[in-house]
Amino acid sequence: MTLSINDLAPNFTLPTDNRGTTTLSDWIGKNVIVYFYPKDATSGCTKEACSFRDNKPKFDKLNTIIIGISKDSVKSHDKFKEKEKLNFILASDESGEVCEKYGTWVEKSMYGRKYFGIERSTFLINEDGKIAKIWRKVSVSDHIEDILKSL
Repeated sequence: MTLSINDLAPNFTLPTDNRGTTTLSDWIGKNVIVYFYPKDATSGCTKEACSFRDNKPKFDKLNTIIIGISKDSVKSHDKFKEKEKLNFILASDESGEVCEKYGTWVEKSMYGRKYFGIERSTFLINEDGKIAKIWRKVSVSDHIEDILKSL
């Protein structure tokens, strides 16, 4: 699926850390950062998550919720969140359904081997539930600053 700026963001309900759930449409009236990442506790994903953690007060001031999504289990999210002291929602998309809706489940290539995985991507969803900005193939360094400038 290809999403564009001003499209209504596909709604979802996913299980989250600490046995909760989150539904995107529950956050209407707030900006929402939905970021997709490949795997809990890997170097790039940890760096990205810690950057969101460290900048959360800035996002709070801008009326913005952060939701990180990967195909890892809730149990894996709980461990990752506790180890890194993450202060935002981690949602589990084990089926990959939400990744498909957002077009982040893609064919990748590493060392000549092709496989499917999550493309590191971020979506800024405005207070009306529409996509305001999309970042694909995210490079972790300077990414948070780009998001904050867009807000």
